[in-house]
Amino acid sequence: MHNSMKSNLVRGLLASAFLAPGSMAHAQSDDHSVARQWNEIALESIRNDFARPTVHARNLFHNSAGMWDAWACFESGPTPWLFAEDELAAGDLEAARREAISYAAYRILRHRFAESPGFEEMAPQYDALMVELGYDPAYTETAGNDPAAIGNRIAQTYILFGEQDNANERNDYANQWYRPINAPIFPEEPGNTLRYPNRWQPIGFDEFIDQSGNVIEGGIPPFLGPEWGGVTPFSLRPDQRTTNQRDGHDWHFYLDPGTPPMIGTDRELEYLEGFEQVLVWSSHLYTDDEVMWDISPNTIGNAVLPTDPADFDGFYDLLEGGDASQGYDLNPVTGEVYPPQIVPRGDYVRVLAEFWADGPDSETPPGHWFTLLNDVMDHPDFVRQMGGEGPILGELEYDVKAYLAMGGCMHDSAITAWGVKGWYDYVRPVSVVRWMAENGQRTDPAQPNYHPQGLRLIPGLVEIVTEKTIVPGGRHEHLAGPGDANLGKIAAFCWRGPDFINNPETDTASCDWTLAESWWPYQRPTFVTPNFAGYVSGHSTFSRAAAELMTRMTGSEYFPGGLAEYLASRGSFLVFEDGPTVNVRLQWVSYRDASDQCSLSRIWGGIHPPADDIPGRLMGLVIGPQAWDLAVEHFNGSGCPEDINGDGIVNAADLGSLIGNWGCKGPDCVADVNQDGIVNSADLGLVIGAWNQDC
Repeated sequence: MHNSMKSNLVRGLLASAFLAPGSMAHAQSDDHSVARQWNEIALESIRNDFARPTVHARNLFHNSAGMWDAWACFESGPTPWLFAEDELAAGDLEAARREAISYAAYRILRHRFAESPGFEEMAPQYDALMVELGYDPAYTETAGNDPAAIGNRIAQTYILFGEQDNANERNDYANQWYRPINAPIFPEEPGNTLRYPNRWQPIGFDEFIDQSGNVIEGGIPPFLGPEWGGVTPFSLRPDQRTTNQRDGHDWHFYLDPGTPPMIGTDRELEYLEGFEQVLVWSSHLYTDDEVMWDISPNTIGNAVLPTDPADFDGFYDLLEGGDASQGYDLNPVTGEVYPPQIVPRGDYVRVLAEFWADGPDSETPPGHWFTLLNDVMDHPDFVRQMGGEGPILGELEYDVKAYLAMGGCMHDSAITAWGVKGWYDYVRPVSVVRWMAENGQRTDPAQPNYHPQGLRLIPGLVEIVTEKTIVPGGRHEHLAGPGDANLGKIAAFCWRGPDFINNPETDTASCDWTLAESWWPYQRPTFVTPNFAGYVSGHSTFSRAAAELMTRMTGSEYFPGGLAEYLASRGSFLVFEDGPTVNVRLQWVSYRDASDQCSLSRIWGGIHPPADDIPGRLMGLVIGPQAWDLAVEHFNGSGCPEDINGDGIVNAADLGSLIGNWGCKGPDCVADVNQDGIVNSADLGLVIGAWNQDC
């Protein structure tokens, strides 16, 4: 039986004292704080919803911030993110916090997932958790200072804010002005008539099934979230935002990584070679080539990330695969030697591609990192010291603080990556590899089918179909076609694609010589590739930002005990096809190792070229620490930015100042409360939420 629970990121996590894979259920536990229980049910809601990383990063953040506000509002000092009232009295402080947190989370989740395909399944679970915790789900009062009313009021604040933060939630997050300029590709048919090879191309399906297993009507899924750069962030600053115009509309995006390699520019060769690398790495999905790797921390991990684009190319091993990992001589926490783990490369990279691909029942990449955080906090050696120092915190306090930080980090990562995706609108490998194959080969003008924007010939990997190679017993015999129609076309040794899989529980497509015009990413035929632009990689951005955040949050770059691992069991883990042929343990020493592995998986999976990868990681290097720093400001208290005139109270004077500055754009707008570069309804919502607060 295939393991449909692989999205539960590290079942059996973290060496020596860990659960067996799949043994950790999503059910709530009395051993966990109410914040953890509501976070778990939020993750389960995401698994049962459409696979929308942007939307769910926002959902996780707003739910986390609502729980933080419900914890922080009962004492002076900590600063809520959105909800702000005077210090609220509570007889039993911890009981009041638990109750307010529960009502806030309950109402936020019921609102955010009301239109989810899984709502009928999840709604009874929301109610059941409330009853289990001793609360009345039917209590909707918002007036007064009892904890339930405060929680309802916090939820109401976030629901109203969600209508003003530019996510277009009211219209189910629909695109408002983005339009693709390329006609769709239909991958069931060979080739690709790609007109604009630098721009994203929609994909046409007979039936499209998203990464959560939902059937999407219409056959051609739209670009997900191209205008997300305009959504109100957590820690991103106005001076980090760029606003460009296209087709008469403003496009906002943060931490501009610059233009990716493009055809018709001085980086054309980088474009061609990058997409060729995706094709070459597809050959590594082969398990019968007898290539064996030690995938333990002895050889994998501890890579130094290049920051100069001139060094990007040398970071990857084009022919053999992998990156410039240095490995570890010893476990940096225990001082012990890591035992080797020798497995077929083909099994390792297939497991990587599926493990990080989200797969069915996915909580999407932002949810992956919440799951990872939860499992780290469950480790017996984990100590709840914020930043790895200071007093040991109670479970509830630590959880709400950790979730605020991780939520803000994932939300900012989505805004940053998708803002760049929307503006640069960059093409995916499935479009380019087929386009280059149809162009021909670019190695030798004297050979057939030459084109300067074709594929480079690599003996044994990328070749021309010739009369010699299609003779009986020839390596391209099966590619000749009727009347030898395929002579002169480009063949690649790569994963053969879903046409060779009738039953994924027993069949393996494997690798063989295939016409490159019909190349497939390592994905299902009902998904093929994500329905949004490639540059930059969302996985790389989310993962690196989360790794940097967790390094600061825990005070260590290493997982507890110096090792986290996930067992992909022989013959049961893979979903796209049968496999792996042996047990494969994914192992990480540091949070950055997990992030780096995630990034590489997207190249092996055929989803991203290198040009999408490292810029996303570099953006994560900024986002993670910045989100952590702002979270710490909220933990420690930092006044209230809603007090625009600085007179110590949020009142009509501040509202007047905001209205007087309405529409102001730029870093110097005094009434830009959330520091997103414009004075608008989002700032108004914050001022109203903090009304009459003493600062």
